[in-house]
Amino acid sequence: MTALGFLYPGHSAEDDYPRIEQLLGSDIRVDLVHTDIGEDAHREDALREMGSPERLAAGVRELRLAGVEAVVWACTSGGFVRGWDGAHEQVRALARAAGMPASSTSFGFVHAAGEIGARRVAIGATYPDGIAALFAEFLRAGGLDVVAVRGSGIVTAAEVGTWGEAELFALARAADHADADAVLLPDTALHTASHLTALEKELGKPVLTANQVTVWEALRLTDRRVNAPTLGALFTREPVVQV
Repeated sequence: MTALGFLYPGHSAEDDYPRIEQLLGSDIRVDLVHTDIGEDAHREDALREMGSPERLAAGVRELRLAGVEAVVWACTSGGFVRGWDGAHEQVRALARAAGMPASSTSFGFVHAAGEIGARRVAIGATYPDGIAALFAEFLRAGGLDVVAVRGSGIVTAAEVGTWGEAELFALARAADHADADAVLLPDTALHTASHLTALEKELGKPVLTANQVTVWEALRLTDRRVNAPTLGALFTREPVVQV
């Protein structure tokens, strides 16, 4: 049994995690602890505070007691808003507090894009344009070529959590670009776990979504590879060998 730990802010799309655990169909256990979201706002100052060391450390003890082997900060915007270097420091502080390997959804997107060989990506964000632009900057710092960015102007995670299939597919279609190797949907407040194969069929290319990538990143930290076709190309492809 491999136990994976996640720190998830508030309550929006946390039901994606037990669903993903079920779809993995293996000896994987997903343990999720909710962190205090503070002010629910896709605004730079609020997002920085949401991912503060104190807020993250508060949830770590429960994950340690659960016996998890790695922990991931399951909040994309609460990581990349700090920039490449700041997000690294956030993860280092989390690893020190947890006493185990740690990462964040933001870094998970960079690693996952590399896993499927996607160098050029398009972003479909629920965030306001300014926050979506910060995610694009983060990905570029990670070596990716961002060919298109689509923001949606949604201010709160609570509103994103109410989106259904129609809104999700509309966002993905609007975000897609002919030059993109993959489409990235970065909000962990967005329900996507039940729609991954349909999204990829609709767009004809890999789609990376926040909760999917978060769980994959935790598996990467524990050196586990699981074949789960219902979770999209990220969970079915062989890793790309860089030359």
